[in-house]
Amino acid sequence: MDSTAPPNNNGAADSAAGAPAPPTSSRRLPDFQQSVQLKYVKLGYHYLISNSVYLVLARLIVPVAVHLSTLSTGDVADIWSRLRFNLVSVVACSTLLVFLSTVYFLTRPRPVYLVDFACYKPEPELKCTHETFMRCSELTGSFTDDSLEFQRRIVDRSGLGQDTYLPPAMHRVPPNPCMAEARAEAETVMFGAIDDLLAKTCVHTIDIGVLVVNCSLFNPTPSLSAMVVNRYNLRGNIISYNLGGMGCSAGLLSIDLAKDLLQVHRNSYALVVSTENITLNWYFGNNRSMLVSNCLFRMGGAAILLSNKRSERRRSKYELLHTVRTHKGAEDNCFRCVTQQEDADGRIGVSLSKHLTAVAIEALTANIKTLSSLVLPLSEQLLFLATWVGQNELNLNNELYTPDFKLAFEHFCIHAGGRAVLDELKNNLRLTEWYMKPSRMTLYRFGNTSSSSLWYELAYSEAEGRIRKRDRIWQIAFGSGFKCNSAVWRALRSVNPAKEEKNPWMD
Repeated sequence: MDSTAPPNNNGAADSAAGAPAPPTSSRRLPDFQQSVQLKYVKLGYHYLISNSVYLVLARLIVPVAVHLSTLSTGDVADIWSRLRFNLVSVVACSTLLVFLSTVYFLTRPRPVYLVDFACYKPEPELKCTHETFMRCSELTGSFTDDSLEFQRRIVDRSGLGQDTYLPPAMHRVPPNPCMAEARAEAETVMFGAIDDLLAKTCVHTIDIGVLVVNCSLFNPTPSLSAMVVNRYNLRGNIISYNLGGMGCSAGLLSIDLAKDLLQVHRNSYALVVSTENITLNWYFGNNRSMLVSNCLFRMGGAAILLSNKRSERRRSKYELLHTVRTHKGAEDNCFRCVTQQEDADGRIGVSLSKHLTAVAIEALTANIKTLSSLVLPLSEQLLFLATWVGQNELNLNNELYTPDFKLAFEHFCIHAGGRAVLDELKNNLRLTEWYMKPSRMTLYRFGNTSSSSLWYELAYSEAEGRIRKRDRIWQIAFGSGFKCNSAVWRALRSVNPAKEEKNPWMD
């Protein structure tokens, strides 16, 4: 679920909302000077080596083609005079060249482009200030005085501002959480984002061949993906998926799934929709481990259009370079750390285990170490490898080198799950406030919008005029299961904020 450290049922949860108390060593997020596991480093190099065949073929074919283009007519005649009496050599060389060229062009991964994306911005009347949140909570009559005071502390220290949004059902007194209201929220968010995306890209819906919709806690029948197909009259043979129960990391998992599908289906578009539903997932009990989500999660969603058409490269914003997925669900403590269940009074909510922070450390650290060998400059990798060998193989008393990820990325989009986690990641990745600003501003302006938060962060970077051609962007999120997913993008052009009329930050 969210990246906030969970409270226990007896103690305070100030640290869950970003309390200023310094974290203990057991609460630290990935520290590269602790617990480097070789298997994750090996996994990253496995990804690199498995794709090296394309680099080798490219290095063989491209130089040959360049050299041949420089030959004059006399050179070609001279070569022919030397080879015409050796037919076997000519046939063998020609066959090898044709074979290598064919293998390269048929097996290389198809590039995946992000044509554009859009984030839903709710209407002003749905804004929820801290005072509005507390007033609505009090008027429900469901919470004890201790629970209300607990929520007040969480909201005040969470990093959320006064302009986040809640769906209409939560603004009513008493609240009206029902299936009809939940469907209305889903339709409003998804269709609002998709409408903006189609207006920006001018793509005909009949050309969309792949649809992936993810929403963790609301999975009605017909599915959310079916609702999108029905609304936009998408074609009958569309490849559609509806992902549920996968937490805040499902947005990047959907991108990874769409990328794999675009490797199979030629000349197509993939529409990815990421959202979360608040209406039916508000907790009305007094279990503190379940109350935190009320204070952090807010209304939001995003729609992303991907394509494998080479003709789309010219107008696309980004190219997808890497996706790395880490899943810790085989371990029971990881699997059970975020659970939707009933409390002692039978009220349904999402329980956050006291082990969530430790699980997040393990999954996030493993994901980053796997990604490192794919993105870090060779100098950084050699420094890290040298200090690791000295410390683990030669038993030297040296410090493990912490790679500088600012050499690999110009922009960071870290899931805005909570202020405390953003603070920890800033310290451990040695980032300045400039790099953290998109995540902090997203948390402040829109709250934790679950799987769509990364796209609000990227939209903020665009609105500030940060994105320049060839910039690299790192998106990272984690969620229930327990999973951690990363995506790396490269900007294909500079983004002019003056032309981003549908950007949710342009106000």
